[in-house]
Amino acid sequence: MGQDWILIGLMSGTSLDGLDAAAIRMGPHTGPVGELITACTSPWPGDLADRVRQLLAHPEASLANLAALNVELGAALAGAADAVRLQAGLAWSDIDLIGSHGQTIWHQPHGPWPATWQMGEPAEIAARTGVTVVADFRPIDVALGGQGAPLVPLFDQVAFAGPEPIVALNIGGIPNLTYVPGGGDPSGVIAFDTGPGNMVIDRLAWHATAGRQVCDLDGRLAASGTVRLDWLEAWLADGYFTAAPPKSTGRERFGTAYADRLWDTYQEWPNDLIATAVALTAESIARAFRTFLPQLPAACAVSGGGWHHPGMMAALADRLPCRLAGTAEWGIDPDAKEAHAFAWFAWGAWHGRVNPLSHVTGARQGLPLGKIVPGANFGRIVSRRSACEEQ
Repeated sequence: MGQDWILIGLMSGTSLDGLDAAAIRMGPHTGPVGELITACTSPWPGDLADRVRQLLAHPEASLANLAALNVELGAALAGAADAVRLQAGLAWSDIDLIGSHGQTIWHQPHGPWPATWQMGEPAEIAARTGVTVVADFRPIDVALGGQGAPLVPLFDQVAFAGPEPIVALNIGGIPNLTYVPGGGDPSGVIAFDTGPGNMVIDRLAWHATAGRQVCDLDGRLAASGTVRLDWLEAWLADGYFTAAPPKSTGRERFGTAYADRLWDTYQEWPNDLIATAVALTAESIARAFRTFLPQLPAACAVSGGGWHHPGMMAALADRLPCRLAGTAEWGIDPDAKEAHAFAWFAWGAWHGRVNPLSHVTGARQGLPLGKIVPGANFGRIVSRRSACEEQ
């Protein structure tokens, strides 16, 4: 494989719908964000996802349970890395680095002690795979006064830059957008979380089906309902939507508790409720475009689970004048974009790449993101980096 670096990226999003893994190649001929080798989504093992959901709903868990869950999630992430490695036909000795985002358990970038915590012990991943791991990408940004999110704009600014402005829109548990100006000048990048997304829709689908579905499959529930405009306008009164960037949000504001309150109020009309929740996501995204971007782009590159929800995409098409297309048009798998990005972040951390977009999150300074946990291959990749620097 010569000068190429082989990296694995791991991502578990706020929707808890699977453990995403991507294997990428970085080298002189792969382009600035590398080349995707393969990607896959592994199911959560056993009842682990349910126990994580329980923790998120009832965060007063014991320290013993928290410590054990952190290690167990690390083992599950190592399993996801193994699955993508096998799918790629690679040996562990072929892998240089693993970038693991982990599972966000708490994200509170405001208050006297701003904090963010992504669970999934990186030492467990390194021990099980023998590969050096880069993890905990967000805490340094929060420590420097930033929001700690969104981070994927660092990837977007490189992956989607072109002569014309473009927006990269990821519709996940919490949607986020990145405005990349024509020419890709980092100083002109604008990025932030737009508000509620699949996390709320998934929870409402779970309620509406008495737990038989964990998401709105193919958008069928929303398609069976009617958007209630009076509900929608009431929900849009939340101050988050008019707050100016930099800003980020999470399940603490738009998660399970938020969805449960909606269900308690409107459960008599379950399909209308889900249809209106889809409209809330689409309308909050559209208002973010109109309010906070210097100009509307001609194209919007869409990724995440929302790309596969027909009602979501139709609602966005009704509200935005730009062309909506999956990120595959730009060579980025829409289902693997975030895992791909965290593999790339690992490469950047290892090579000391400074965050050029600290203004996006509001951090005082741009530094390399992530903490490095040595694996059994640490000496080899240190020697390899030293050899590259001497050339």
